[in-house]
Amino acid sequence: MQEILFLVEEAEVGSYRASAAAAAIHTEADTLEELHQAIRDAVVCHFDPGEAPPLIRLHHVRQELLAL
Repeated sequence: MQEILFLVEEAEVGSYRASAAAAAIHTEADTLEELHQAIRDAVVCHFDPGEAPPLIRLHHVRQELLAL
């Protein structure tokens, strides 16, 4: 595996959460900078030593509501 994809969303209270698309990895943080580090830490913890993908791709998902 060359990279792992995370979907990043804003949480209800202004924090952020991220979930890996192809693995059971989830994390949250108050800022994007903290989230980046939390994602790195979660990936390292999830994989055995030497098996973690070298790249982490973040896909920011933003939900919007439009009234008619």
